Amino acid sequence: MTVLIDPPAWPAHGTVFSHLVSDASLEELHAFARAAGLSERAFDRDHYDVPAHRRAELVARGAVPVSGRELVRRLAASGLRVPARSRAEKRDVVLARRWARLFEGTAASPDAVTTAGRDLLARWTEPHRHYHDPAHLLAVLESVDLLERAGAETGPDPRAVRLAAWFHDAVYAGDPTAPAGQDEADSAALARDVLTDPRLAVPADVVDEVARLVLLTAAHDPAPHDAAGAVFSDADLEVLGRSPEAYARYVAAVRQDYAHVSDADWARGRGAVLDALLGAERLYRTAPGRTRWEAAARRNLAAERAALSA
Repeated sequence: MTVLIDPPAWPAHGTVFSHLVSDASLEELHAFARAAGLSERAFDRDHYDVPAHRRAELVARGAVPVSGRELVRRLAASGLRVPARSRAEKRDVVLARRWARLFEGTAASPDAVTTAGRDLLARWTEPHRHYHDPAHLLAVLESVDLLERAGAETGPDPRAVRLAAWFHDAVYAGDPTAPAGQDEADSAALARDVLTDPRLAVPADVVDEVARLVLLTAAHDPAPHDAAGAVFSDADLEVLGRSPEAYARYVAAVRQDYAHVSDADWARGRGAVLDALLGAERLYRTAPGRTRWEAAARRNLAAERAALSA
């Protein structure tokens, strides 16, 4: 584990700032910062902003000086990086553009597209959401892109997979007393309701496919030759295969989504989910998904299950 610092190059408050990061652990980074007397207010999601006059001192304390490019590369490789496009102030702009692109070259009304996208984003930003939020939506969309670039097939209409991503958690009540799959059923119904608006000009077969894919996320068990289902299921489960740090943040966010559930009920319900996932022959149904995420996901799930049982 290494704490890294880049050259001071970012102007603000009459000086220039360096970035201080860890290439393995936020705990390590925070411990280093506390020992150096850095303010907690200097932490920004994945790094500390450090004024130029303090850089030499931090290097003397053990921070390794690297170029800005090397710092970004190693931070990204660690899984700790929070991309700029995922930050709330930029994320919604990125998502709005992605939504609009799904209707380019169609007969859809631009006003209707804008309104539908704005209404969907409002659902994703409901205050009770912590994991099932716009960052998750963007991660699923980016994972679909990644799998597609790696050679995975997305079915006869790749747009359907991406529309399904927009709707798959659009209804999220997180009610433990509701029947299993209720949120998915309600989200699929919402997809049908929105996408059958004639102003959006979405063909009926695409609407049917979107609803089918949304329902698939209740069990993440696509049929053997369901190419679109395999890509969509893998993209939704990508989070399981992240670094241990990123996985821990995911679990903490899901627990916040279920803050209204007692610890005992949470342990029971989460344990059942983990057992089902660990008992699956394959978590990921596409070849690129298995290569990229299967081994790490199983390590993360097993570690969480052990901690839950301790």
